[in-house]
Amino acid sequence: MTNPLYNTLFGAHTGSDRTFLHLPDGATVTYAAFLARAARFAHALTGLGLTAGDRVAVQIDKSADALAVYAACAQTGLVFLPLNTAYTPAEVDYFVGNAGAGLVLATPNKGAALAEVAAKNGAQLQTLGDDGTGTLCDLAEGQPATYPTVPRTHGDLAAILYTSGTTGRSKGAMLSQKNLLSNARVLADHWRFTDTDVLLHALPIFHTHGLFVASNVTLLAGGAMIFLPKLDVDALIGWMPKATTMMGVPTFYTRLLDDPRLTPDLTAHMRLFISGSAPLLAETHRDFTARTGHRILERYGMTETNMNTSNPYDGDRRPGTVGQPLPGVELRICDSAGNPVQPGDIGTIEVRGDNVFLGYWQMPEKTAEDLRPNGFFITGDLATQSDDGYVTIVGRGKDLIIAGGYNIYPKEVEEALDAQPGVLESAVVGVPHPDLGEGVVGVIVAQPGQNPDLDVITAALGQTLARFKQPRRLVVVDALPRNTMGKVQKAELRKTYGDSFT
Repeated sequence: MTNPLYNTLFGAHTGSDRTFLHLPDGATVTYAAFLARAARFAHALTGLGLTAGDRVAVQIDKSADALAVYAACAQTGLVFLPLNTAYTPAEVDYFVGNAGAGLVLATPNKGAALAEVAAKNGAQLQTLGDDGTGTLCDLAEGQPATYPTVPRTHGDLAAILYTSGTTGRSKGAMLSQKNLLSNARVLADHWRFTDTDVLLHALPIFHTHGLFVASNVTLLAGGAMIFLPKLDVDALIGWMPKATTMMGVPTFYTRLLDDPRLTPDLTAHMRLFISGSAPLLAETHRDFTARTGHRILERYGMTETNMNTSNPYDGDRRPGTVGQPLPGVELRICDSAGNPVQPGDIGTIEVRGDNVFLGYWQMPEKTAEDLRPNGFFITGDLATQSDDGYVTIVGRGKDLIIAGGYNIYPKEVEEALDAQPGVLESAVVGVPHPDLGEGVVGVIVAQPGQNPDLDVITAALGQTLARFKQPRRLVVVDALPRNTMGKVQKAELRKTYGDSFT
């Protein structure tokens, strides 16, 4: 028995002096140095009494050490549970408790705030800074630079990524070693990644895109990454001449297009620009090609499945589409009964393949609802498919909002709004935003005789919701539009407030 995930992505580079990471300060990290650091973290983690299958919840800033903790979890068989760094302690409390995490790993400045969360849920607490400091770094100091890899199988759980639901209750998507490896192999081949590639990486690594797409593909190919902490146009432009590829969300491309330094000369060394996590406007696709000569390659995936489709490396990259099903991924467009519709008709995307997750952590009913007995996963995304297989997403079921690549579920935001003084009820919708793809609008109905203070409400939401979930516009109305069954007509709200950010 081996450990497919660790051996394939990490162990294959043992002893390699090739550069793996280019850091913002100009320093570099070789594969050998990275794996030695990961091994020391592996010793530190198991020294805390953690064993294979235990969950490690991490809310830490992006850094070489943060990525090494992921490698350490793979080597020891620990289940990696990355959390958005914007989540409040109240939000983290749910994830830690639901997952039964044995360890909470926090940034030093959040250690005190999360100590209570860890203690409440019976978890240990350690800290990790992006500057090589923190208690876990102290535990790793002096540990051996190698670690005996723990045997695992393709079917073993490798990670849990939480994705919210319309009920406001987050779901833990269980991803196996096979899920992660199969997708990395397909993408590395489909996008022609090799050990000569240098990926410009400014994505977060608590998300499928930055961690399991960008990092895993680079590791599998043996390439390098320019590891930037966040989206910064100056940094992207400054590092681009040293890169060959870039993965980003549509916001990356709209902000680059706003900068006059984006020219054919700047991008001459690049071979591939990839976009995902949110819809890319066809206009952005065309404008980028006109400015640089490069055609952005758009693809489609989700937390539960990693990547499902991609425009081709060679061939027609069609603006407004997310391409064709990837090799090994079966995709169909179905009606509400699960029957395939005709090409060109709108239906719900369903996918099946080695990339599809195991199910939702401790939610067998929800798993059975979304995973058909024949293995097809019901994505909830509405789309059409052309005769030659190109998929065009036309909407999303359950009113999911995607802003800047992050999923926002209206019910959670509505519950927070409804709890505010003077608010009778609310409805939250996403409308077009030129930078983020979608922006959040909160529509509020006041209690009789009340006049809600929108500034006070905004401040209160900042204490309970991550910044990306908070409405960018609040509106007070006399009543919400409803149909004869009493259901709020969100389509009407999206139409009414559709020009809020344009």
